[in-house]
Amino acid sequence: MSHGIPRVSERKPVSEQARRKELQKVEEYKELVDQVNDEVRSGNLSYELLQKSSKLLQINPEYYTIWNYRRRILRTLFSDPHSDTPSDDTEGKGLEAHEHIENLISNDLSFLLPLLRQYPKCYWIWNYRSWLLNESTRLLPVSAARKLWHQELGLDSKMLSLDSRNFHGWGYRRSIVKALESNELGFQTKRETMTEPEFQYTTKMIESNLSNFSAWHHRSKLLPRLLDERQADSEARLKMLDSELELIERALYTDPADQSLWFYHQNLMCTFDPMYAGSSMAPDLSQDQRLDYTSKQIESLLDMLDGAEDCKWIYQSLLQLCLVHRDNSGTWPPQKQEMPKWVEELRTLDPLRAGRWTDLKKNLSF
Repeated sequence: MSHGIPRVSERKPVSEQARRKELQKVEEYKELVDQVNDEVRSGNLSYELLQKSSKLLQINPEYYTIWNYRRRILRTLFSDPHSDTPSDDTEGKGLEAHEHIENLISNDLSFLLPLLRQYPKCYWIWNYRSWLLNESTRLLPVSAARKLWHQELGLDSKMLSLDSRNFHGWGYRRSIVKALESNELGFQTKRETMTEPEFQYTTKMIESNLSNFSAWHHRSKLLPRLLDERQADSEARLKMLDSELELIERALYTDPADQSLWFYHQNLMCTFDPMYAGSSMAPDLSQDQRLDYTSKQIESLLDMLDGAEDCKWIYQSLLQLCLVHRDNSGTWPPQKQEMPKWVEELRTLDPLRAGRWTDLKKNLSF
Protein backbone atom coordinates (compact mmCIF):
# COMPACT_ATOMS: atom_id res chain seq x y z
CA MET A 1 0.00 0.00 0.00
CA SER A 2 1.44 3.40 -1.01
CA HIS A 3 -0.52 6.66 -0.50
CA GLY A 4 -3.67 4.55 -0.15
CA ILE A 5 -3.04 2.73 -3.44
CA PRO A 6 -2.60 -1.06 -3.23
CA ARG A 7 0.48 -2.50 -4.91
CA VAL A 8 0.35 -5.98 -6.36
CA SER A 9 3.59 -7.88 -5.90
CA GLU A 10 2.61 -11.29 -7.28
CA ARG A 11 3.71 -12.00 -10.86
CA LYS A 12 1.49 -14.06 -13.11
CA PRO A 13 3.09 -17.02 -14.91
CA VAL A 14 4.29 -16.11 -18.41
CA SER A 15 3.59 -18.37 -21.37
CA GLU A 16 6.36 -19.40 -23.75
CA GLN A 17 4.79 -17.36 -26.54
CA ALA A 18 4.67 -14.25 -24.35
CA ARG A 19 8.28 -14.82 -23.28
CA ARG A 20 9.44 -15.00 -26.90
CA LYS A 21 7.52 -11.87 -27.75
CA GLU A 22 9.15 -10.09 -24.83
CA LEU A 23 12.62 -11.21 -25.94
CA GLN A 24 11.89 -9.91 -29.43
CA LYS A 25 10.97 -6.52 -27.96
CA VAL A 26 14.22 -6.48 -26.01
CA GLU A 27 16.22 -7.16 -29.17
CA GLU A 28 14.35 -4.44 -31.07
CA TYR A 29 15.01 -2.02 -28.22
CA LYS A 30 18.74 -2.82 -28.15
CA GLU A 31 18.93 -2.42 -31.92
CA LEU A 32 17.24 0.98 -31.69
CA VAL A 33 19.65 2.06 -28.94
CA ASP A 34 22.59 1.10 -31.17
CA GLN A 35 21.13 3.04 -34.11
CA VAL A 36 20.64 6.18 -32.04
CA ASN A 37 24.12 5.99 -30.51
CA ASP A 38 25.72 5.46 -33.92
CA GLU A 39 23.92 8.42 -35.48
CA VAL A 40 24.81 10.70 -32.57
CA ARG A 41 28.46 9.68 -32.85
CA SER A 42 28.38 10.47 -36.56
CA GLY A 43 26.87 13.90 -35.86
CA ASN A 44 23.68 13.18 -37.79
CA LEU A 45 21.37 15.15 -35.48
CA SER A 46 18.34 15.08 -37.76
CA TYR A 47 14.56 15.13 -37.40
CA GLU A 48 14.58 11.40 -38.14
CA LEU A 49 16.90 10.85 -35.18
CA LEU A 50 14.51 12.89 -33.04
CA GLN A 51 11.75 10.45 -33.98
CA LYS A 52 13.93 7.47 -33.06
CA SER A 53 14.72 9.02 -29.69
CA SER A 54 10.97 9.43 -29.17
CA LYS A 55 10.47 5.70 -29.66
CA LEU A 56 13.22 4.93 -27.16
CA LEU A 57 11.83 7.28 -24.52
CA GLN A 58 8.33 5.88 -24.91
CA ILE A 59 9.80 2.51 -23.98
CA ASN A 60 12.22 3.72 -21.31
CA PRO A 61 11.79 7.32 -20.06
CA GLU A 62 14.48 6.75 -17.41
CA TYR A 63 17.19 6.60 -20.10
CA TYR A 64 18.57 10.05 -19.29
CA THR A 65 21.32 9.93 -21.94
CA ILE A 66 18.64 9.92 -24.63
CA TRP A 67 17.08 13.04 -23.12
CA ASN A 68 20.46 14.75 -23.46
CA TYR A 69 20.73 13.57 -27.06
CA ARG A 70 17.30 15.03 -27.67
CA ARG A 71 18.44 18.41 -26.39
CA ARG A 72 21.37 18.36 -28.81
CA ILE A 73 19.12 17.35 -31.69
CA LEU A 74 16.62 20.11 -31.01
CA ARG A 75 19.30 22.78 -30.71
CA THR A 76 20.60 21.67 -34.09
CA LEU A 77 17.09 21.92 -35.54
CA PHE A 78 16.58 25.31 -33.89
CA SER A 79 19.64 26.65 -35.71
CA ASP A 80 18.68 25.20 -39.07
CA PRO A 81 19.80 27.60 -41.84
CA HIS A 82 16.23 27.99 -43.05
CA SER A 83 15.23 29.50 -39.68
CA ASP A 84 18.22 31.77 -39.05
CA THR A 85 17.79 35.46 -38.20
CA PRO A 86 17.03 37.12 -41.56
CA SER A 87 19.11 39.61 -43.41
CA ASP A 88 17.72 43.07 -44.22
CA ASP A 89 16.17 41.96 -47.48
CA THR A 90 14.35 38.94 -45.99
CA GLU A 91 12.51 40.58 -43.13
CA GLY A 92 9.56 38.23 -43.32
CA LYS A 93 11.66 35.15 -42.61
CA GLY A 94 12.36 36.23 -39.04
CA LEU A 95 8.80 35.45 -38.07
CA GLU A 96 9.11 32.10 -39.84
CA ALA A 97 12.19 31.33 -37.78
CA HIS A 98 10.36 32.02 -34.53
CA GLU A 99 7.35 30.03 -35.71
CA HIS A 100 9.63 27.14 -36.65
CA ILE A 101 11.23 27.10 -33.18
CA GLU A 102 7.86 27.54 -31.47
CA ASN A 103 6.43 24.61 -33.42
CA LEU A 104 9.36 22.38 -32.47
CA ILE A 105 8.98 23.27 -28.80
CA SER A 106 5.18 22.94 -28.83
CA ASN A 107 5.35 19.57 -30.57
CA ASP A 108 7.89 18.30 -28.07
CA LEU A 109 5.76 19.50 -25.16
CA SER A 110 2.84 17.58 -26.67
CA PHE A 111 5.01 14.49 -27.10
CA LEU A 112 5.74 14.55 -23.36
CA LEU A 113 2.10 14.62 -22.24
CA PRO A 114 1.37 10.87 -22.53
CA LEU A 115 4.71 10.14 -20.85
CA LEU A 116 3.86 12.44 -17.95
CA ARG A 117 0.50 10.75 -17.49
CA GLN A 118 2.11 7.32 -17.50
CA TYR A 119 5.21 8.26 -15.47
CA PRO A 120 4.20 11.29 -13.36
CA LYS A 121 7.17 10.92 -11.02
CA CYS A 122 9.96 10.49 -13.56
CA TYR A 123 12.57 13.19 -12.91
CA TRP A 124 13.89 13.23 -16.48
CA ILE A 125 10.54 14.09 -18.05
CA TRP A 126 10.02 17.05 -15.71
CA ASN A 127 13.63 18.22 -16.19
CA TYR A 128 13.39 18.03 -19.95
CA ARG A 129 10.08 19.86 -19.97
CA SER A 130 11.65 22.67 -17.94
CA TRP A 131 14.50 22.81 -20.43
CA LEU A 132 12.06 23.21 -23.34
CA LEU A 133 10.33 26.12 -21.66
CA ASN A 134 13.62 27.77 -20.79
CA GLU A 135 14.60 27.44 -24.44
CA SER A 136 11.38 29.21 -25.38
CA THR A 137 12.37 32.08 -23.09
CA ARG A 138 15.81 32.21 -24.69
CA LEU A 139 14.76 31.95 -28.33
CA LEU A 140 11.21 33.25 -28.76
CA PRO A 141 9.62 36.69 -28.49
CA VAL A 142 8.41 37.45 -24.97
CA SER A 143 4.72 37.17 -25.89
CA ALA A 144 5.15 33.73 -27.47
CA ALA A 145 7.29 32.39 -24.63
CA ARG A 146 4.97 33.78 -21.98
CA LYS A 147 2.01 32.09 -23.66
CA LEU A 148 3.77 28.72 -23.44
CA TRP A 149 4.58 29.23 -19.75
CA HIS A 150 0.96 30.21 -19.00
CA GLN A 151 -0.28 27.10 -20.78
CA GLU A 152 2.15 25.09 -18.70
CA LEU A 153 0.68 26.46 -15.48
CA GLY A 154 -2.74 25.27 -16.62
CA LEU A 155 -1.34 21.85 -17.45
CA ASP A 156 0.30 21.64 -14.04
CA SER A 157 -3.06 22.40 -12.40
CA LYS A 158 -4.63 19.55 -14.36
CA MET A 159 -1.82 17.20 -13.35
CA LEU A 160 -2.25 18.12 -9.69
CA SER A 161 -6.00 17.60 -9.94
CA LEU A 162 -5.21 13.98 -10.87
CA ASP A 163 -2.54 13.54 -8.18
CA SER A 164 -2.69 16.44 -5.74
CA ARG A 165 0.30 15.22 -3.71
CA ASN A 166 2.79 14.78 -6.55
CA PHE A 167 5.76 16.75 -5.24
CA HIS A 168 7.27 16.88 -8.74
CA GLY A 169 4.19 18.78 -9.90
CA TRP A 170 4.36 21.20 -6.97
CA GLY A 171 8.06 21.89 -7.42
CA TYR A 172 7.48 22.35 -11.13
CA ARG A 173 4.65 24.77 -10.38
CA ARG A 174 6.95 26.95 -8.28
CA SER A 175 9.46 27.08 -11.13
CA ILE A 176 6.71 28.11 -13.57
CA VAL A 177 5.51 30.91 -11.29
CA LYS A 178 9.08 32.10 -10.79
CA ALA A 179 9.59 32.24 -14.55
CA LEU A 180 6.33 34.12 -15.16
CA GLU A 181 7.44 36.68 -12.58
CA SER A 182 10.87 37.14 -14.20
CA ASN A 183 12.05 40.11 -16.23
CA GLU A 184 12.86 37.76 -19.11
CA LEU A 185 9.13 37.11 -19.55
CA GLY A 186 8.11 40.75 -19.29
CA PHE A 187 7.40 40.99 -15.57
CA GLN A 188 7.19 44.67 -14.67
CA THR A 189 5.66 45.51 -11.29
CA LYS A 190 4.67 43.85 -8.03
CA ARG A 191 1.05 44.25 -9.07
CA GLU A 192 1.64 41.45 -11.55
CA THR A 193 2.89 38.90 -9.02
CA MET A 194 1.06 35.61 -8.74
CA THR A 195 1.25 35.38 -4.96
CA GLU A 196 -2.45 36.05 -4.36
CA PRO A 197 -3.81 33.52 -6.89
CA GLU A 198 -1.24 30.92 -5.82
CA PHE A 199 -2.22 31.37 -2.17
CA GLN A 200 -5.87 30.89 -3.15
CA TYR A 201 -4.84 27.80 -5.11
CA THR A 202 -3.28 26.24 -2.00
CA THR A 203 -6.52 26.90 -0.12
CA LYS A 204 -8.48 25.12 -2.84
CA MET A 205 -6.12 22.13 -2.86
CA ILE A 206 -6.05 21.86 0.93
CA GLU A 207 -9.83 21.98 1.14
CA SER A 208 -10.06 19.13 -1.37
CA ASN A 209 -7.43 17.04 0.46
CA LEU A 210 -6.09 17.99 3.88
CA SER A 211 -3.30 15.42 3.69
CA ASN A 212 -1.28 17.36 1.13
CA PHE A 213 2.19 18.13 2.44
CA SER A 214 3.19 19.92 -0.77
CA ALA A 215 0.20 22.28 -0.64
CA TRP A 216 0.89 23.16 3.00
CA HIS A 217 4.58 23.67 2.21
CA HIS A 218 3.75 25.91 -0.76
CA ARG A 219 1.39 27.90 1.48
CA SER A 220 4.09 28.37 4.13
CA LYS A 221 6.41 29.86 1.49
CA LEU A 222 3.74 32.16 0.07
CA LEU A 223 2.40 33.49 3.38
CA PRO A 224 5.21 35.92 4.33
CA ARG A 225 5.46 37.16 0.76
CA LEU A 226 1.70 37.68 0.61
CA LEU A 227 1.75 39.84 3.74
CA ASP A 228 4.70 41.87 2.47
CA GLU A 229 3.05 42.51 -0.90
CA ARG A 230 -0.15 43.57 0.83
CA GLN A 231 1.97 45.90 2.98
CA ALA A 232 0.11 44.40 5.91
CA ASP A 233 0.35 46.27 9.19
CA SER A 234 0.50 44.62 12.62
CA GLU A 235 -3.28 44.35 12.85
CA ALA A 236 -3.60 42.71 9.42
CA ARG A 237 -0.81 40.28 10.25
CA LEU A 238 -2.49 39.36 13.51
CA LYS A 239 -5.75 38.76 11.68
CA MET A 240 -3.99 36.51 9.17
CA LEU A 241 -2.27 34.61 12.00
CA ASP A 242 -5.63 33.96 13.67
CA SER A 243 -7.09 32.83 10.36
CA GLU A 244 -4.24 30.39 9.70
CA LEU A 245 -4.41 29.03 13.25
CA GLU A 246 -8.13 28.43 12.84
CA LEU A 247 -7.52 26.67 9.51
CA ILE A 248 -4.84 24.33 10.83
CA GLU A 249 -6.72 23.58 14.06
CA ARG A 250 -9.81 22.53 12.10
CA ALA A 251 -7.60 20.28 10.01
CA LEU A 252 -5.87 18.79 13.06
CA TYR A 253 -9.17 17.98 14.75
CA THR A 254 -10.21 16.24 11.54
CA ASP A 255 -7.09 14.04 11.39
CA PRO A 256 -4.60 14.49 14.25
CA ALA A 257 -2.44 11.65 12.91
CA ASP A 258 -1.61 13.48 9.66
CA GLN A 259 2.06 14.46 9.73
CA SER A 260 1.74 17.11 7.00
CA LEU A 261 -0.67 19.10 9.17
CA TRP A 262 1.75 19.13 12.09
CA PHE A 263 4.56 20.47 9.93
CA TYR A 264 2.42 23.49 9.05
CA HIS A 265 1.33 23.85 12.67
CA GLN A 266 4.98 23.83 13.73
CA ASN A 267 5.72 26.51 11.14
CA LEU A 268 3.04 28.74 12.68
CA MET A 269 4.31 28.06 16.20
CA CYS A 270 7.64 29.66 15.21
CA THR A 271 5.74 32.96 15.42
CA PHE A 272 5.77 32.59 19.22
CA ASP A 273 9.35 31.36 19.57
CA PRO A 274 11.70 34.23 20.58
CA MET A 275 14.41 32.74 18.36
CA TYR A 276 12.28 33.01 15.19
CA ALA A 277 9.60 35.56 16.05
CA GLY A 278 11.47 38.48 14.45
CA SER A 279 11.35 36.86 11.01
CA SER A 280 7.88 35.36 11.38
CA MET A 281 4.57 36.46 9.87
CA ALA A 282 3.78 38.58 12.97
CA PRO A 283 7.12 39.96 14.21
CA ASP A 284 5.55 42.74 16.30
CA LEU A 285 3.82 40.49 18.82
CA SER A 286 4.65 41.47 22.37
CA GLN A 287 5.97 38.94 24.86
CA ASP A 288 2.61 38.90 26.62
CA GLN A 289 0.83 38.21 23.33
CA ARG A 290 3.20 35.35 22.49
CA LEU A 291 2.63 33.85 25.95
CA ASP A 292 -1.12 34.18 25.56
CA TYR A 293 -1.07 32.41 22.18
CA THR A 294 1.23 29.70 23.52
CA SER A 295 -1.05 29.03 26.51
CA LYS A 296 -4.11 28.83 24.27
CA GLN A 297 -2.34 26.42 21.94
CA ILE A 298 -1.38 24.16 24.84
CA GLU A 299 -4.99 24.12 26.05
CA SER A 300 -6.23 23.38 22.55
CA LEU A 301 -3.82 20.46 22.15
CA LEU A 302 -4.77 19.04 25.54
CA ASP A 303 -8.39 19.14 24.43
CA MET A 304 -7.40 17.42 21.17
CA LEU A 305 -5.59 14.72 23.15
CA ASP A 306 -8.90 13.50 24.56
CA GLY A 307 -9.69 10.53 22.33
CA ALA A 308 -6.36 10.71 20.48
CA GLU A 309 -4.05 9.44 23.22
CA ASP A 310 -2.12 7.33 20.72
CA CYS A 311 -1.10 10.32 18.55
CA LYS A 312 2.58 11.05 19.07
CA TRP A 313 2.39 14.41 17.27
CA ILE A 314 0.23 15.93 20.00
CA TYR A 315 2.70 15.01 22.74
CA GLN A 316 5.62 16.27 20.67
CA SER A 317 3.91 19.61 19.99
CA LEU A 318 2.91 19.98 23.63
CA LEU A 319 6.53 19.58 24.71
CA GLN A 320 7.72 22.07 22.10
CA LEU A 321 5.12 24.63 23.17
CA CYS A 322 6.09 24.23 26.82
CA LEU A 323 9.69 24.96 25.83
CA VAL A 324 8.55 28.04 23.89
CA HIS A 325 6.60 29.19 26.95
CA ARG A 326 9.71 28.82 29.08
CA ASP A 327 11.86 30.71 26.56
CA ASN A 328 9.35 33.58 26.52
CA SER A 329 8.77 33.93 30.25
CA GLY A 330 11.68 32.19 31.95
CA THR A 331 9.22 29.89 33.73
CA TRP A 332 7.46 26.65 32.85
CA PRO A 333 3.72 26.62 32.11
CA PRO A 334 1.31 25.09 34.66
CA GLN A 335 1.42 21.81 32.69
CA LYS A 336 5.08 21.19 33.62
CA GLN A 337 4.19 18.24 35.84
CA GLU A 338 2.63 16.51 32.81
CA MET A 339 5.76 16.75 30.68
CA PRO A 340 7.54 13.61 32.01
CA LYS A 341 4.44 11.60 31.22
CA TRP A 342 4.34 13.02 27.67
CA VAL A 343 7.97 12.02 27.14
CA GLU A 344 7.20 8.48 28.29
CA GLU A 345 4.24 8.34 25.92
CA LEU A 346 6.57 9.35 23.09
CA ARG A 347 9.04 6.63 24.05
CA THR A 348 6.20 4.11 23.77
CA LEU A 349 4.58 5.48 20.61
CA ASP A 350 7.83 6.30 18.81
CA PRO A 351 10.29 3.53 19.75
CA LEU A 352 12.56 4.23 16.78
CA ARG A 353 13.43 7.57 18.39
CA ALA A 354 13.45 6.37 21.99
CA GLY A 355 17.00 7.67 22.40
CA ARG A 356 15.90 11.14 21.37
CA TRP A 357 13.16 11.21 23.97
CA THR A 358 15.50 9.82 26.64
CA ASP A 359 17.97 12.65 25.91
CA LEU A 360 15.14 15.18 26.05
CA LYS A 361 14.08 13.87 29.44
CA LYS A 362 17.67 14.19 30.73
CA ASN A 363 18.10 17.69 29.32
CA LEU A 364 14.90 18.84 30.98
CA SER A 365 16.10 17.40 34.31
CA PHE A 366 12.95 15.42 35.01
